Amino acid sequence: MPTNCAAAGCATTYNKHINISFHRFPLDPKRRKEWVRLVRRKNFVPGKHTFLCSKHFEASCFDLTGQTRRLKMDAVPTIFDFCTHIKSMKLKSRNLLKKSNSCTPTGPSNLKSNINSQQVLLEHSYAFRNPMEAKKRIIKLEKEIASLRRKMKTCLQKERRATRRWIKATCLVKNLEANNILPKGTSEHILPTALSSLPLEDFKILEQDQQEKTLPIL
Repeated sequence: MPTNCAAAGCATTYNKHINISFHRFPLDPKRRKEWVRLVRRKNFVPGKHTFLCSKHFEASCFDLTGQTRRLKMDAVPTIFDFCTHIKSMKLKSRNLLKKSNSCTPTGPSNLKSNINSQQVLLEHSYAFRNPMEAKKRIIKLEKEIASLRRKMKTCLQKERRATRRWIKATCLVKNLEANNILPKGTSEHILPTALSSLPLEDFKILEQDQQEKTLPIL
């Protein structure tokens, strides 16, 4: 008969008056390994009398067709409150730090090591509540990346079109000047200094390159 739940931070104990069921770790090696991975306890090896309570399974994991509540063959535990467990570990660690501080001299080196220890505890105080939450976060980030790639592609296309228009307009002004349709020096007034000083042949080469060149699209 089960006595308590093996999940980290879960204080549920067996009570026949409470509608909570307990379930052994599966005998199948693959399913058993998956359960152990999801429990996320360091060096945890479940035994014959190791159980998980029904709080750690979604409602869809249970077969309610019979008189007793049983787990389906493909059921896996996905509901864990790792945040609460980590917070309790942080409190214990801080208490240990306070005790060690009271027993050791407060020199510069000891003070620095204590600060580093507290920073490590704070930096690693993160965890997803269950694998589904992590999967949703990954899917959301992938969608954001795809959206940014589409925007980048659109910006590159606009840049190429604007560059082609600018080169064509510059070639037109240079041609009109060369054919004496526009007064000499017109390009110096309407074009930037860096462009107005380039000969017409260079612009024709640039225009040809723009037509043949294909920029890589992300």
